[in-house]
Amino acid sequence: MKSKKWLLGAGAVLSAALLLTACGQSEKKADAPKTFSYVYAIDPSSLDYSVTSKSSTSDVIANVVDGLLENDKYGNLIPSLAEDWSVSKDGLTYTYKLRKGVKWYTSDGEEYAEVKAQDFVTGLKHAADGKSDGLSLLQDSIKGLAAYISGESNDFSTVGVKAVDDYTVEYTLNKPESFWNSKVTTATMLPVNEEFLNSKGSDYGAPTPSSILYNGPYFLKSLTSKSVIEYEKNPNYWDKDNVKIDNIKLTFYDGSDQESLIRSFTQGAYTTARLFPTSSNFESTKKEYGDKIVYSPQEATSYYLTVNVNRQSYNKTAKTDEVQKTSTKEALLNKNFRQALNFALDRHSYTAQLNGEEGADKIIRNSLVPHDYVQVGEKTFGELAQAELVSYGDQWKDVALTDGKDTIYSPEKAKAAFAKAKAELQAKGVTFPIRLDIPVEQTDVIAVQQTNSLKQSIESTLGTENVIVDVLQMTDNEKMSITSQAKVPAQKDYDLNGTGWGPDYQDPATYLNILDAKKGSALKHLGITRGKDPEVMAQVGLDEYKKLLDDAAAETSDLNKRYEKYAKAQAWVSDSSLLIPVASSGGSPTVSRTVPFSKAYSQVGIKGDPFVFKGLELQKDVVTTKEYEEALKKWQKEKIETNAKYQKELEKHVK
Repeated sequence: MKSKKWLLGAGAVLSAALLLTACGQSEKKADAPKTFSYVYAIDPSSLDYSVTSKSSTSDVIANVVDGLLENDKYGNLIPSLAEDWSVSKDGLTYTYKLRKGVKWYTSDGEEYAEVKAQDFVTGLKHAADGKSDGLSLLQDSIKGLAAYISGESNDFSTVGVKAVDDYTVEYTLNKPESFWNSKVTTATMLPVNEEFLNSKGSDYGAPTPSSILYNGPYFLKSLTSKSVIEYEKNPNYWDKDNVKIDNIKLTFYDGSDQESLIRSFTQGAYTTARLFPTSSNFESTKKEYGDKIVYSPQEATSYYLTVNVNRQSYNKTAKTDEVQKTSTKEALLNKNFRQALNFALDRHSYTAQLNGEEGADKIIRNSLVPHDYVQVGEKTFGELAQAELVSYGDQWKDVALTDGKDTIYSPEKAKAAFAKAKAELQAKGVTFPIRLDIPVEQTDVIAVQQTNSLKQSIESTLGTENVIVDVLQMTDNEKMSITSQAKVPAQKDYDLNGTGWGPDYQDPATYLNILDAKKGSALKHLGITRGKDPEVMAQVGLDEYKKLLDDAAAETSDLNKRYEKYAKAQAWVSDSSLLIPVASSGGSPTVSRTVPFSKAYSQVGIKGDPFVFKGLELQKDVVTTKEYEEALKKWQKEKIETNAKYQKELEKHVK
């Protein structure tokens, strides 16, 4: 659900550093500090968590507002505000029993009201009335919600959420969803106090601490744009014994001074630091911290280039005439041309700009859905999708949809695909070279280096007489206005742009639905307006893709068959090259004074995000590589054991 800022720039810095701590144990807690200090890269434009699903918002909200369930350090769902829950035998009704005495507080720490079941009803209604960008996750799940959103019904009491009493909230689904509970950890499912909401009016959720109420482990104490975000422990929090850090200070970082992170870490100003192997001081850093550098595991967020197949805005462009604009648009609508770009992208060189040669492959991802996100028997999801992908042509025979190695890059395949595309395009009157505009933040050194790497690999493979990549450097605000913050698809002013997606529930659909022809959130990045660009959608095959999605979604009883059908959808996405996968979150070199594996972990929702501080512990000494690797092995073993036990425990909740 969460559309992510392009990983391979400043936005990766905090995520990478905290992924080290995504979950564990340590013996070095004596005299541990109680304040965590580091950086952040994007200001939240809103704190209205019901309405916006941007990661810059949920990164804050995950620390200050609790929902029904949360994650433990192994990824299992455990009680939060709901101390217990049950599901009906038909799988359609979920009932949650709230713990009593949990309070809402103002940002000043003043008690406001008790958290009650009606707050969850209010939260969902506020999301629906506010046309939340998180509704696509829920509207087909909760009974009556789609009708209310569309206006077919104006009576919210017909929606399948009900406060049975002050401490019991009930959800009724349209069909069984084995992954439903993972959805309640999303921001859209969090509670909202109706009285406070009404009292604030249009000021509710403004990017200031006093605009929302708090029931979570921390209060947001300050939020100054492009400056600082500060949190303070909630002394009355219902689970305060599991909050180990008293204060958190995050300072804005724009990516322009890479060396500032390790410099501030060495001086004791930062608790952790993401390292940049291509920076000028990395060799000296290795000398000082050589036995303390760790690479965090790859994580669930996938990052990719999106292809704007329906570009309409040209305020930021290197194109000089209408012929160039028309030719580029025709080229990007051509699948062979998109595949040529896909095969021509040297991912190792690209990711090496961030992670260095040694760590480059540690973040490469070759498919939208991580290869090991779910399994069918002994086979991973990636293996299933790979078997399906081969049916689209011989060019995919030796492509492995696994992490950690660039199996897509192939100059030979790129040239072959381009030759087909050029013949098809010339028949339509297209002129060459095709010019591709790619925007980049000028102060983000890594992003500039990576975009130039992309330019070099594509141009050297396909030839500048055929394709020219125009790297358009601009300010952060300028780039955001034509990419992530463009209000409508017609304002998306680029040919290629990097973005990413983090999952919201434990099912491949959470990734693959972003290209759904009716509700896909990624369509806007392709320049497509849902319901208004049927010709473009048909030309790139999204109508065909919709059938694959619907067929997979209809399978609710047999998970193995469901995953096999979604693997066919993943194969279509790979072949279409509308999204060109590049990398994942995690996999980054870090030094830290955080206890490995001490905090919540999850691939979905907001309660296991790298940015969640509940449970995180600090230690006085820098974590050594040996300590981390031992902790990782221990955690991986315990995770397998606890996950298996958790699956058996789920049967006890069926009533």
